[in-house]
Amino acid sequence: MRKICVVIGSRANYSSIKSAMRAIDSHPDLELSVVAIASALLDRYGAVVDLIEADGFKIDERVFMVVEGETPLTMAKSTGLGLIELATAFDRLQPDVVVTVGDRYETMSTTLAAVYMNIPLAHTMGGEVTGTIDESIRHAVTKFAHIHFPACEDASERIVKLGELPESVHNVGCPRIDLVAELLDDLDSVDLSVINKDGVGSRVNLDQPFALLSQHPVTTEYGTGEAQINASLQAIKESGLPAIVLWPNSDAGSEDIARGMRKFRENEEVENFHYFKNLPTDVYIALMHKTACLVGNSSSAIREGAFIGTPTVNIGTRQNMRQRGANVLDVGYGKDEILKGIQQQISHGRYPSEPIYGDGKAGKRIADVLASARPVLQKTIAY
Repeated sequence: MRKICVVIGSRANYSSIKSAMRAIDSHPDLELSVVAIASALLDRYGAVVDLIEADGFKIDERVFMVVEGETPLTMAKSTGLGLIELATAFDRLQPDVVVTVGDRYETMSTTLAAVYMNIPLAHTMGGEVTGTIDESIRHAVTKFAHIHFPACEDASERIVKLGELPESVHNVGCPRIDLVAELLDDLDSVDLSVINKDGVGSRVNLDQPFALLSQHPVTTEYGTGEAQINASLQAIKESGLPAIVLWPNSDAGSEDIARGMRKFRENEEVENFHYFKNLPTDVYIALMHKTACLVGNSSSAIREGAFIGTPTVNIGTRQNMRQRGANVLDVGYGKDEILKGIQQQISHGRYPSEPIYGDGKAGKRIADVLASARPVLQKTIAY
């Protein structure tokens, strides 16, 4: 029985690996352990750990590692603290393979702890290109990882170009698409009443057109987040659409965006804006399917959005050069440019589905590879 340890550090982490966790848990040759870390444990970011447990997964280790402040300094310190604490967790769990997701600072902590302890590392969503420091982290993790699970062909080819052995690269698709594919056949089963029961703000009529805002800090543009989110909020206000607004992630600059949201909520006379720390995955997907326009810089607009056909206004540099579908309209940070983009996407309406990031079967593929792969710790460069 091979022990597979999945590390989850945020709400995006969880939706990005949930289907693989289910497949690992049900595989006859695999044993799943779960380590929850960083913002996944914190109430102000929605306590994603509660969703994990509600879905039936046991949390084997909890690693508190977020240093208060949400600045570049505290993000660097959080990375170091995570490395120290994760090493202890891995020593207790003794996994055969550690699975890390994506490109955040806690991904780097996970990576260094695992490889220095001679534990084979599997990495999902490697090989993609974007803006911000996330791209540097993503490629660095690729060079540490022993098993690669890219989400699209473009990324798969790039990992091989980085010198990784082709036999270690498995283009499985994105596990987040698995959740979308499952849900789109049964959207009526999703209880959207939570939208007007939880969160803060006015009621939103989901039977009428509404905007969905998901905007995170850009770490390499630290200090500009408040102005950026204010422009987005003002643009949505001027569009006349009600809005569901999601809280930012915990990267450096998070507090700037949160401050901008609080000021807008307290000082602007705006009806029909509703704010959430976190939403269950099925509710978020259903909202992406219903929204007139998704606004912000979340990768969900690029991944799930292409599969669903969600009209999207992608703001700024955070998703620079990531492979995308026709549903995405790229704009800068100016209010007028964002407003024009929203109006254009509302006029266009839903786009045809583009399965750029998979067909909904990534989780099972990941579990099957993890059961059969024989990773070699000392990597051979394929230059």
